[in-house]
Amino acid sequence: MARPLEFDRDQALMSALGVFWRQGYQAASVPDLLEATGLSRSSLYAAFGDKRGLYLQCLDLYTARTLGLLAQTRAEHPPLVALRVFFERTLLQPGCLLVNTTLEMAEVDDGLRDEAGVRMAQVQEAFEVCLRDAGCTPSQAAELAGFLMLINQGLRVSSRRDLTPETRQAQLDTAFKILAAAIPQAALRPPEPEPSHEA
Repeated sequence: MARPLEFDRDQALMSALGVFWRQGYQAASVPDLLEATGLSRSSLYAAFGDKRGLYLQCLDLYTARTLGLLAQTRAEHPPLVALRVFFERTLLQPGCLLVNTTLEMAEVDDGLRDEAGVRMAQVQEAFEVCLRDAGCTPSQAAELAGFLMLINQGLRVSSRRDLTPETRQAQLDTAFKILAAAIPQAALRPPEPEPSHEA
């Protein structure tokens, strides 16, 4: 009977995610991943198949964490404020793993590039839902969610440059000024109070 795998799978994925996020897919070697996760080569391959399989699961984990952060901000703030807070909380991260993958794998590995694209579409859909909840029509929400994804990609690429936090914040401020100007004013106004039924 095969022995069960005796390690914390979630922790191993988190450790591998850190390696891929810092080094990229191609530069992250299997020895790097073994050192970070504390796994033997046989355990890593038994659990995740191979480096590519591990990377795909790391993309899933990263996407789930991203969507979870947006859901958390949605629980704390009105929809448009939640979007702003989401961007502020991720502004100083070392790029977006999904954006990084798209850039790194372009003309290298169409499969991984497309896998990142599928997950980016999930994030864009979450932006779209947020905008619909803010009062945008479905078509407006779809258009503005696409704009937000472009901003997201640009900010993540920009994070690779040696920019000050103040400069990054200014970029975000400009992006959300443009977004606010594009959103119907009815969506920006607080809801009207319910009429009183008291005599």
